[in-house]
Amino acid sequence: MATRYKIEFFEEQELILYTPSALSFPETATKAAFGSKVAAAKIEPHPNGRNVFAASSGLAAALFIPDFLTAVHCFQKGPLLLIGPLVGIFSSGFTPYRSHPIGARSALFAKLLSVQAAAGVAPFLFGEQHIDWEQGLIRGFFYSKEGWESRDVPFPNAIYDRLPNRRSEAMKNSRAVKEKLEKEYLIPWYNPGFFNKLEVHDRLFQDHRASLYLPETHALESFHQIERMLSDYGQVYVKPIHGSLGLGVHQIVYSRRSQAYYCRYHDEKNRLLKFRSLEALMNQVFAKKQPGRLLVQQGIHLIADNGRPVDFRVHANKDENGDWHVTAIAAKVAGPGSPTTHLKNGGEIKTLEQLVGDSAQREAYRTALTKAALTLAQSIDDHIEGIIGEIGFDLGIDTGGKVWLFEANSKPGRSIFTHPFMKEFDWLTRKMSLSFAVYVTARQLEELGEMHT
Repeated sequence: MATRYKIEFFEEQELILYTPSALSFPETATKAAFGSKVAAAKIEPHPNGRNVFAASSGLAAALFIPDFLTAVHCFQKGPLLLIGPLVGIFSSGFTPYRSHPIGARSALFAKLLSVQAAAGVAPFLFGEQHIDWEQGLIRGFFYSKEGWESRDVPFPNAIYDRLPNRRSEAMKNSRAVKEKLEKEYLIPWYNPGFFNKLEVHDRLFQDHRASLYLPETHALESFHQIERMLSDYGQVYVKPIHGSLGLGVHQIVYSRRSQAYYCRYHDEKNRLLKFRSLEALMNQVFAKKQPGRLLVQQGIHLIADNGRPVDFRVHANKDENGDWHVTAIAAKVAGPGSPTTHLKNGGEIKTLEQLVGDSAQREAYRTALTKAALTLAQSIDDHIEGIIGEIGFDLGIDTGGKVWLFEANSKPGRSIFTHPFMKEFDWLTRKMSLSFAVYVTARQLEELGEMHT
């Protein structure tokens, strides 16, 4: 199991690294590393027998170690002792303002970076414009008790992808940076890309563990396809294959009593339209949409809270040992007339305790949701390319108690954490998203066999 240690700094120009008394390193450890920087150093047990790392100011300068770090992990490979790991958080949308280096998202990233001590990593924020390829340095943004500050640091041991949207991900510069750092510098890059809903469904469908949770889902190809699914289920959802945040989601319901088709969606407000035929509905609502970019999914009769449908956001994270955990569960209650449970559509967040008064029923829901999320996370891990350390699931429970997967998000939103009772979960998901870099770094060192110095 990976162990986190405090790190301190002392004034001394000689390159010295004192190691915790609980650690025993062979005398062959003669080099210290931080990120991609390596320096010959005197590496000895702490002279006062303390169970902390202590780095001299000379070593900190040589390796570009920020002196405000308070906790790290360590990794040994032959003569080299690496402390960190140094974790780069890659994003876009930077500004020239020190107090808000990444605009409106600065507060979100400040909260993420503030768990440095608890995670025992050295996290910083950067974009492609901050890389000095010739010097092998990055002008990274750190968040400490003094606020935001930028420091030159080596290339990181691992990179956490936090690009904000598919457009930024598709930009030529973003793709080029990722390819160069992964292939030329062998830096592992985790949580890359946004999931394609249809691809995730098709991959999971082949896995008997995961297929139990999947509603019928297809690429939208014809009116007849929707007509048949409405006959089978009474309702369907039409949504963008590459969508997020509930944008572009339409619920279509057929009423046998009124022999009419109803379409519920949200643009500037929640809307409900009535049509005498499915063709009329499709021609009016989807006339400007490209069918190849849409999917149609079986509608589920969900449990409800005072008549409003409920689904659940369930976060799953890998820890520093590479094991999956459910880190947050929140109920999302649909707003009046909304096709989804998103907050911007009038939705409401509730804890399981607020949603379900009966303790036995509440624990049954918690157990079912946890089992589903862990099963689905492992299946996605097995069948989707890339290093995945965090997934946000939108799950539903039908009136018969069965759990269904609606969406899996590789970059889950954090709106659920605005709920006052979700602060503990918010902290845990942030910590574990950085702690996972410990596992990624250790695995990379094993795969390399020996570090190039």
